[in-house]
Amino acid sequence: MKSVKTRPEYALINVRTLIIIYSLLCVLTFFFSRNFFVETLDHGRMPDRLSLIVFFIIPAVLMIVLGISVFSLFIDIISRRPGSKFKARLLAYFIVIVIFTTAPVTIMTSAALNEMVRFWHSIDAAAASRAANSFIADNYYLHMDRFEQILKENDFTRANARLPPDIAAVQTFRAASAGWEKISFTGNELFALTLPPAAESGFAARELPRDMDTIRYVQKTAQGNIVVISYDLGIDFDWGKNVLENQRERFETINLLRANMRPLLIYYYGVFFLPTLLMTVIIAISFTRRITYPIVELTEATRRVAEGDFSIQLLTRRNDELGILIRSFNAMVQDLEKSRAALVKSEKISIWQNMAQQLAHEIKNPLTPIKLSAERVLRRWRNDPDNIGEILESSMMAIIQETEGLSTLLNEFRTLSKPMEPSVVWTGLREPVEEIINSYSSSYPSVKFNITHVQTGILLKIDKHRLSQILANLIINAIDAMNSEGSIEVRTDLVKKRDICYCRISVMDSGKGISDQESHLIFTPYYTTKESGTGLGLPIIERIVNDHGGAIWFDSAEGIGTTFYIDLPAEKIPAENSPEEN
Repeated sequence: MKSVKTRPEYALINVRTLIIIYSLLCVLTFFFSRNFFVETLDHGRMPDRLSLIVFFIIPAVLMIVLGISVFSLFIDIISRRPGSKFKARLLAYFIVIVIFTTAPVTIMTSAALNEMVRFWHSIDAAAASRAANSFIADNYYLHMDRFEQILKENDFTRANARLPPDIAAVQTFRAASAGWEKISFTGNELFALTLPPAAESGFAARELPRDMDTIRYVQKTAQGNIVVISYDLGIDFDWGKNVLENQRERFETINLLRANMRPLLIYYYGVFFLPTLLMTVIIAISFTRRITYPIVELTEATRRVAEGDFSIQLLTRRNDELGILIRSFNAMVQDLEKSRAALVKSEKISIWQNMAQQLAHEIKNPLTPIKLSAERVLRRWRNDPDNIGEILESSMMAIIQETEGLSTLLNEFRTLSKPMEPSVVWTGLREPVEEIINSYSSSYPSVKFNITHVQTGILLKIDKHRLSQILANLIINAIDAMNSEGSIEVRTDLVKKRDICYCRISVMDSGKGISDQESHLIFTPYYTTKESGTGLGLPIIERIVNDHGGAIWFDSAEGIGTTFYIDLPAEKIPAENSPEEN
């Protein structure tokens, strides 16, 4: 199956480039945004000049990217590329949506910021802070009083004592050679300690985060042990205290922000809002490409299927309706391919049945002369044994000749039918061609051989024996087609198919050619036009070539000649030869 990924083929700013640019902008914003927020929110001041320059570079870069994207779209429309009109309309819809959504948001955001600052300025932050601190202090002292009352009413030195309310945990330690050792623990595991907070009786000094939301009291027993009683102040007691203390400074910063509100708004929209708007338009352009290109690819794939190419499959990760459509198309093509494969399988079964019948017929023919020769010898042996020598040699030679013919037939059939492992070695092409041509040129002086266009330095992924077998079969077929008189030319060309380099071997003869009636039967087993041929030579060649990842075909014209072409994977291409696309 040929898989085609649905993606833009000529997008100037594709999704990957857009992600890289966006990532760089995010990194730049991350490193310089802290200065903006620190200066503005913590101190109420405008950012320094360096930050202004850096931040305004971001929208400038996005404007350049947007210009390139718009120019690319303009080129698509001018060139009338498939899907360009639909892409332009879709982009126009996106831009209209962006304009209608951002205008009200901009106005509402400006008004909301001014109103929020005015509202915060009207709040008496100082009074609120004083009241909150007083409340926290009173609350803390109330907890201390309750904790002291609980300590007076309970004896926590007893083991397995039931904990009264607000007591989170009771933990006992004893002195050991390596420090303190835990003896017992009762209560919430969140309040457990690894070491006692103090070595003497009394309230332990609070240390955060160890004593978060907790008051601890230490009791020393007569045995020298230490009992730690943990009192729970409640969830987020210390957190709330810190929040109230920090908010007072924030309210003072808000007062400073009010004076710089107008330039800050301009800075905010220029640095943060405008890049977002530009990035939205850029993403819209990329999004339109991602929508239109699968449609274009689907149209092209449909055309190829209509022309008979059922091996194409469109790859997509989309889970929307378009993805469903593409997967449905792939399923349809696969069903068509399976139907064609089933038909091909049926044809192959029919071919093998015909081969079996033809093989049986070819084996049966030699059996008759073998039988007759044997019966002739036996009859002479019975009737006239003294004169058996007159017919013995001729009869035995007939038997031997027919037996050798059967052996050749069976060997070729075995070669055609048995599994063939592709070669993993690389073989030079020039040397086997020269050996084959030299062996036949002396036997056929009336045939002119030309191998001047066989390139040197080419390696084929096939062992030398198989390569010689292919060349020998094609050469002898060409000689027979010319009745041992004419010209044969062998040449090589480098081609590239699907990013794989192949060597194209062509064997051209000046023979009688192949008729249209015979052309579709050339690679059919046991089909032959020779009186002494087995009809397995070309099927064996086709099997060898296919098993080595190649292809074989031919062109022929009656009365002019035939050219057989073989493509085999090639390696180590000469520098002066540049493979042509095919």
